[in-house]
Amino acid sequence: MPSTAYASYGILAAVSATFAVLAEPTRRRLLDELLAGERSVGELVERTGLPQPTVSKHLRTMRDAGVVTARVDGPVRWYRLEPDGLSEVDRWLAPYRRLWAERLDALERHLARDEEERR
Repeated sequence: MPSTAYASYGILAAVSATFAVLAEPTRRRLLDELLAGERSVGELVERTGLPQPTVSKHLRTMRDAGVVTARVDGPVRWYRLEPDGLSEVDRWLAPYRRLWAERLDALERHLARDEEERR
């Protein structure tokens, strides 16, 4: 059963759509290219070496998932990252980060005690 923070189907659907984007290597590559800023489809084709229809298909999926947004300027379509599209995944990861932080804190305390005992 999902945690109460993600009991809403809408949130689970958003996280699932974003994970579907992140699971695909070509889409991750496109996200990496968009980290530097807004890029045209042509620039993305040039930078990745992928065919234009492939790039456009992946960008459409990414746009539908809310991870990127598009802006049309004449014949050119410009894409940029949409940070809010990744925020649900960030929130989903939060409890896991807390879990690791707690474990690392416990390890730090254990190592400090061990060091004191050796002195």
